[in-house]
Amino acid sequence: MGPLVSTDWLSERMDSQDLVVIDATWFMPGTPRDARAEFAERHIPGAVYFDIDQVSDHSSDLPHMLPEPADFAVGARRLGVSQGSTVVVYDAQGIFSAPRVWWSFRAMSHADTVVLDGGLLKWIAEGRPVESGWREPPHGEFKARPDRSLIRDLDEVRRAIADQTEQIVDARPAARFSGDAPEPRPGLRSGHMPGAKNLPFSALVGPDGCLLDEQRLRSAFDSAGVDLAAPIVTSCGSGVSASVLALGLACLGKSDAAVYDGSWTEWGGRDDTEVVVGPA
Repeated sequence: MGPLVSTDWLSERMDSQDLVVIDATWFMPGTPRDARAEFAERHIPGAVYFDIDQVSDHSSDLPHMLPEPADFAVGARRLGVSQGSTVVVYDAQGIFSAPRVWWSFRAMSHADTVVLDGGLLKWIAEGRPVESGWREPPHGEFKARPDRSLIRDLDEVRRAIADQTEQIVDARPAARFSGDAPEPRPGLRSGHMPGAKNLPFSALVGPDGCLLDEQRLRSAFDSAGVDLAAPIVTSCGSGVSASVLALGLACLGKSDAAVYDGSWTEWGGRDDTEVVVGPA
């Protein structure tokens, strides 16, 4: 099974005891929407809500950084996730924040994690059932074991840039990447990391909220100058849409792409990192 599943696939397995459906909806800062309230109002039957900001490293001043393994495990257990669970993650936008939680579970070595293609957007468009309210599932028995190969920190990205050992692919919109548009978070410089390539995550998602097919995904990465045979680290504003690129790469068979967790919020918020202004 690949990293994506269809609404038909999920509908046929809704009664499976090993299935945990997670709503990972999250909105950009300044968006006048409340993900938790929207979940309470409408979600896929049986789903539980994963709060990206709550299940995070609260000792960091950076947003929703991966927590310590023990803390992630507590969050996963509270959602009913066990070692043998198949985790299906979706979000309300189609494909946006769900890949972040997909990547998080994989970064904690839970490989049996997939993303619902088209998310709640497609589910509702097809007239499938939804429910409201909150449920408290029985706690699962989840153990988190970090897979460092899928995670990059500041020092590792510095070395990758200096030694040119990994490609940095930035998922932010082109205007933010070039420095022509301000960052949504205050206090950040505009521009991009030296040598980074730009592939806005939106270029991988169709108008129906579904990920593009394999041929168009490959074309998008090729057009951005990304060598799929070479190591890749994805980045964005805060590690959310970077995970969309990681998902797209996994769909192309490249499941070893890493995500720079701090992303531009960390890099652009420091005064000791080099920032390039202009197109790639």
